Amino acid sequence: MTTAVSADWVLPVDGPPLEEGYVAWEDGRIVEVSRGRAERHFPGAAIVPGLVNAHSHLEYAVYGGFGDGAPFSSWLALHIERKARLDLPAMEAIARLGAAECLASGITTVGDASYAGAAATACAELGLRGLVYLEVFGADAEQIATRYEANRDRLGGSLPERVRLGISPHSLYTASLELWRAAAELGVPIATHLAESQAEVDWIRRREGPFSRLGVAVEPVSLAELDAHGLLTDRIAAAHCVKLDASELELLARRDVAVVHCPRSNAYLGCGIAPLAEMRAKGLRIGLGTDSPASAPSFDLFDEMRAAILAARAREERADALTAGDALALATLGSARVLGFDSEVGSLTPGKRADLAVVSVAGSPYDPVEEPAVAVVFGGSPAKVLETIVDGQTRYRQGETTWHEVRSTASAARRRMLA
Repeated sequence: MTTAVSADWVLPVDGPPLEEGYVAWEDGRIVEVSRGRAERHFPGAAIVPGLVNAHSHLEYAVYGGFGDGAPFSSWLALHIERKARLDLPAMEAIARLGAAECLASGITTVGDASYAGAAATACAELGLRGLVYLEVFGADAEQIATRYEANRDRLGGSLPERVRLGISPHSLYTASLELWRAAAELGVPIATHLAESQAEVDWIRRREGPFSRLGVAVEPVSLAELDAHGLLTDRIAAAHCVKLDASELELLARRDVAVVHCPRSNAYLGCGIAPLAEMRAKGLRIGLGTDSPASAPSFDLFDEMRAAILAARAREERADALTAGDALALATLGSARVLGFDSEVGSLTPGKRADLAVVSVAGSPYDPVEEPAVAVVFGGSPAKVLETIVDGQTRYRQGETTWHEVRSTASAARRRMLA
């Protein structure tokens, strides 16, 4: 059976916008994108590919405000201490809220760095598509068995096809060379945090600074060392990449390491502005990520797109440094490429999964619409998302989907951390 929706605008991302367009699908896959009107029509709205949040932490959905204004190392230590107060059911409750908030924001796919594997359960239960990277930390390869394999085996065969697992050696300063090597041998997708702060750079390059007092830090590994051991590959998605020097940027490009740009987190934590223009010029695969409310205010990828535009234009001192269309491409097809999902999602293309979001542009400063990407990116917000569809199934509908119990159990978990 064919299902279709239409709106004033359809933005396929891999092609020009369609005025008065519709999207049709069968068995969860898009079969047609064209001009025309469906029985279900959304006036004053645009249909876009489901947004792809390439770096999230669903398990930190209620961590907002912890340590705000503190130096990065102190902020990180506080979060580690408070996270230790939670058990697995509490982490699962928080992750469900994170998944719900993503869906309510038009996000259909996440690349999530998961401490406890709770993000995978949340994605499975709420209908979100995800690549969930199970985090590992420490000085030796035992973490593969005690954390990665333990979480993987606990999840077992309970995950639907749309939820896949990878691994995340947390960073170059919390995962040893031995652990990185063991993670690479698994042959699964890898995510990490890279060059996020000056404190990290000082520790890795000169073995000095506040990270020397950070309890989770190990003997750090440099990018050059990873590369010398054949561990820097195109299976890695590196989040942040704020403090790269020219040689490191060149190395990432040469090894086709993907980058996830998180401008709000970088700004809120005082880490700086990533060299987005230089990375784009090098041809790197780049996507956008919201990180989490631990370091940014929300899972709002519209706000992330605007932050990316503002940061790029300010850094380059050019109004054309990043356009609204560029930002939308980063948050959809770009992020899908980072995760290796671009054959399935990221654009409204026949044959791909029917993942899409309907965004109202009515009543905004951009209505009537002159340029639809500008209207969606600058005027969009979770409050403007009318419907979010994953695999052809509605997972969020404004005014109908509330998740009351999800919200209350997550709030209880936050209260435990504040006790």
